[in-house]
Amino acid sequence: MDEYVDILDEQGNPTGQSCLKSEAHRKGLLHPTIHVWLYTKDGRVLIQQRGKHKDTHPLLWDVSVAGHVAAGENISLAAVREVKEEVGLHITQKDLEPIGTFKAVHKISEDFIDAELHHIFLCELKVPLGALTKQDSEVDDLALIPLFKFAEETWGLANVAKYVPHGPTYYKTIVKEIKSRI
Repeated sequence: MDEYVDILDEQGNPTGQSCLKSEAHRKGLLHPTIHVWLYTKDGRVLIQQRGKHKDTHPLLWDVSVAGHVAAGENISLAAVREVKEEVGLHITQKDLEPIGTFKAVHKISEDFIDAELHHIFLCELKVPLGALTKQDSEVDDLALIPLFKFAEETWGLANVAKYVPHGPTYYKTIVKEIKSRI
């Protein structure tokens, strides 16, 4: 869905301008997104396989929930909305633990540069995997895997081609933050 997004400067500050998401991608304009990593107290992390029709990284495994922040939308409310849309889980802003931001620029093609400032949250998953409902247009599959396996595959470089290429620094941060909470 093409929606309006706010444009950020190189430091991640709002410029006061907004445009359609498609234009931001075409021009490589930095814009805000959310990443929510759902984890269990027994040391598992929820990953999603991106839908086969996604413009970027189709069928690769990725963050539990990710999405764009609509123009003028509150960051944590966008996270709550995306969790509901993508995996059918009702959470509140109080359930979210912000752990920072991460700037990512991926050149998909000559006319598609994905320049995003990810606002990253952790959220404890308190329901079984079977209680989640994936959004078929966005998510191909969901899996709950042990944190050590996730760490091995992402920044242990055992199976990086399976995942969206966020890079070892990003994945190390996620693993360390989750590990400190279990």
